[in-house]
Amino acid sequence: MGTLFGTDGIRGQANCYPITPEVALMVGKAMARVFQAAGHGNKRVIIGKDTRLSGYMLETALTSGLVSMGMDVMLVGPVPTPAVAHLAKSMGACAGIMLTASHNPFDDNGIKVFDQNGFKLSDELQEQIEELVLSNALSSDHVRSADLGKAYRIEDARGRYIEFAKSSVRNQSLRGLKLVLDCANGAAYMIGPWIFRELGAEVIKSGTEPDGYNINRACGALHPEAVAERVRQQGA
Repeated sequence: MGTLFGTDGIRGQANCYPITPEVALMVGKAMARVFQAAGHGNKRVIIGKDTRLSGYMLETALTSGLVSMGMDVMLVGPVPTPAVAHLAKSMGACAGIMLTASHNPFDDNGIKVFDQNGFKLSDELQEQIEELVLSNALSSDHVRSADLGKAYRIEDARGRYIEFAKSSVRNQSLRGLKLVLDCANGAAYMIGPWIFRELGAEVIKSGTEPDGYNINRACGALHPEAVAERVRQQGA
């Protein structure tokens, strides 16, 4: 085994080490232990994800690990990575976890962790989590049944982030602007169009029908020619 955390969290091909349910379970347990030892005043963790098929597997495994150690998990579903950072801070969580592999194909995935202020988790805390996982020190560690955590679906998470994003361009309007928005069948497929519409733009959606497999397929950051052609076709 090598190190888990790279420059942007833990990444790899889904269902191959280290992006397996077994590792995700232990990462959840290790995160709980580290956050508790750091003396955080609460035990809430936000988990968001993009639209990859493997997100269900990782979300469930991480949640199980965290809950088994007494942490409460707030599941926010598919949202952009900055939304998890924002929600971790605004909802008073001790951490936020985003399951994503950015512009990589659907069969990759990753685990990215933010602290309670919405910043990338420090190298020191990442090393502590990694050490606990790789040493298998927590394989039989858990809390009493009465101290188990809970998991909740936060139904208004997208709405919270939409309002925050709009507030960053306060008193500005996009009325009269016609634009093509390529969401790459990814995490912003719902939030993106709503933000621009509510700011007044006429939005022509592209890449907003995720099926678990088509994230970044012939669209998104690696295929700008697709959205460029739509712009020409639509006169945006």
